[in-house]
Amino acid sequence: MAEDSENMLIADTIRDTDVRRYLYLDLDLDRLIEKMHALQLQAIGDEKLTPFFAKVRGYTGARDADGDPWLVKEIPESEGPAHKIQEIAYYVDVALKTPAAPTVLLRQDGKTYRATKQIESAMQIGSYNYLQPPFIKMLANDLLNRWLFFDEDRNPNNYLVKHDVDSQPYIVVIDYNKADLETTGMKIKGTEDHFGWHREEKTRFLTLLKPENFQALGIDDFEQRLTLMTGLDEARVFDLCRKVFTSGLFSDPESVARKISANLIARIAYLDQYFRRWFQERDVAKEQEVDDRYAGLGQSFLDYYKRKT
Repeated sequence: MAEDSENMLIADTIRDTDVRRYLYLDLDLDRLIEKMHALQLQAIGDEKLTPFFAKVRGYTGARDADGDPWLVKEIPESEGPAHKIQEIAYYVDVALKTPAAPTVLLRQDGKTYRATKQIESAMQIGSYNYLQPPFIKMLANDLLNRWLFFDEDRNPNNYLVKHDVDSQPYIVVIDYNKADLETTGMKIKGTEDHFGWHREEKTRFLTLLKPENFQALGIDDFEQRLTLMTGLDEARVFDLCRKVFTSGLFSDPESVARKISANLIARIAYLDQYFRRWFQERDVAKEQEVDDRYAGLGQSFLDYYKRKT
């Protein structure tokens, strides 16, 4: 993966050329949107392409023109606009250098589908100790993204772990069907007396993204993601939304794009302020002092034990 494991622009660190092609990591957003708008799938309904976990959720398999496998689920046409708006969360993840399963709305042969690219040769993060490096910091940064999308319902099923050509692990985010980009105002607000958020929706508990898991981190651990996030100005986000919404689903795509982009920019400003309020620069000298103290205690214990034997 990365020579510098501290780099949280994770999509830029992946070296595997097959993965880079598969996740479109070398396409800019304009080219990625064009590719997804032109997406047409073949062999929809092929059960041989459908893993068991997807079948029980009502998905079936398909392949794209490159032969890559996708999972698709037919939805009522009336739900198309809502899912199209959720598609923005995928593109923003891409802009924030987050490896993510391409997830888009597909209209083909008179039917409307929710389509997501299969992530192969991966394990659910629940198989790993995700509160230890390198996962703990990756998840801490992902908390920013999910808070931005008001996506409270995250669990180990929503994160897959793959390994790069140097065997270093990285996380791929999947599933955007709980993202809420339409609510205006901060539905998820930070708590005032400690770092965390008030959860408005009583969904499954955020096992991985519990804010208290990350209280020992410093602002430097979030700096790359916050800087990238605040660099998304409203004009750029509006242009992204407008490109995605000109699909025939909206009678006034510019108005919808204006609302969604304004929501995202307001949330970014809030998160930047909130995280910088609670996280400070790490005192490296003090941390080293503590490490040295414990190292000394350890050696003292070792010397004492040797004298006793």
